[in-house]
Amino acid sequence: MTIQFQSSALFVRDIQASRRFYEELLGQEVEMDFGANVGYKGGFAIWQVDSAFEMIFERPADAEARLGCDNFELYFESPDLDIVWTRLSSQEVEVVHPLREQPWGQRVIRIFDPDGHIVEIGEPMPIVIVRFLAQGMTAEAVAERTLMPLEFVQQVSEGTATNLE
Repeated sequence: MTIQFQSSALFVRDIQASRRFYEELLGQEVEMDFGANVGYKGGFAIWQVDSAFEMIFERPADAEARLGCDNFELYFESPDLDIVWTRLSSQEVEVVHPLREQPWGQRVIRIFDPDGHIVEIGEPMPIVIVRFLAQGMTAEAVAERTLMPLEFVQQVSEGTATNLE
């Protein structure tokens, strides 16, 4: 038996507001649009909560129930994190925390989507590695600081890592 992960779906109250957030603000591309359910390239979807509850539970959604519960986040990456932060901070977006560095050296931003789901946007780890190497850290020190395997740090240093942004 094989079970393969395909997608995560966030239940949303206002599909149009959520589409504006993910498509216009975060630049996500629609892969499939079924009206009440929209799938994005990269493997996540948004689903109108009323439609989802009718399909799954055969009952209406509780209009008062909170959707985002501070226990799940969508993770995105951008090599242009400073530009992303400037753009986000000029919008009416609820911020979990502004741009900050994680203990492993990666800079990230966390915000809430219109329904309170946590959205994290971080810089790709190859960028973190290059930044530390440019500061004069050895590959070994970078591997220790970032928690990345030394082999990966060396590949990034040599420009041979396959996921360099």
